[in-house]
Amino acid sequence: MNDVKNADPKRKAGEQLPLVFSHDAASGRDDLLISERLAAAVSIVDAWPAWPSPVVILAGPVGSGKSHLARIWRELSGAISIHPEAGSDAAVAAAAGPVLFEDADRLGFDDNALFHVINSVRENGTSLLITSRLWPISWPVSLPDLRSRVKAATVVEIGEPDEALLSQVIVKLFADRQLYIDDKLVLYIVNRMERSLNAAQTIVERLDRLALSRGTKITRSLAAEVLNELGNSEPAD
Repeated sequence: MNDVKNADPKRKAGEQLPLVFSHDAASGRDDLLISERLAAAVSIVDAWPAWPSPVVILAGPVGSGKSHLARIWRELSGAISIHPEAGSDAAVAAAAGPVLFEDADRLGFDDNALFHVINSVRENGTSLLITSRLWPISWPVSLPDLRSRVKAATVVEIGEPDEALLSQVIVKLFADRQLYIDDKLVLYIVNRMERSLNAAQTIVERLDRLALSRGTKITRSLAAEVLNELGNSEPAD
């Protein structure tokens, strides 16, 4: 039995250098794979604009699905992206409508600018969604008033993806590329990969491109090669 079936008749076995296509994976609300670790975050996004507080913070590790949820909320709410730094017009944007601030811990922010954004949201009845790898208690906030505002926000944690979710994600990513993979191969990959959605995307992309460049099917040996390359050769604990 083949490990994977190629559903695209345009692919030719003799191709050596695959063309670089942009694979726009389905990323809308209906395409979201919901597991227990995502349930609370999905619920808060779906509940907008009836949020328990005007500021919501989604906290979770790299590859946990924060960006996907933020994109869904931005489309739902019509929010615009901001970066609260000194001299920015982020507070003005927050007064006009919903705003999104992604990767707060990574990009950093100006205490006063974020304080004014939150005040603007509260005063004008709009909404602010912030994503972060770290819980806000770990943010380097020195302004007491901002610390108080952040404590009043609704914080929702997203945990690392479990095996069941990673399996679903891998199947979906292959399906986005019109490839249908054997369940045993999915399990083989999941048991040896880094537990993140980013890793799943990287593995699927590399497997697809490598198989296409060599004119071969995606097999266990090919998966092992990619996993070894990424430093994930042994089963995960």
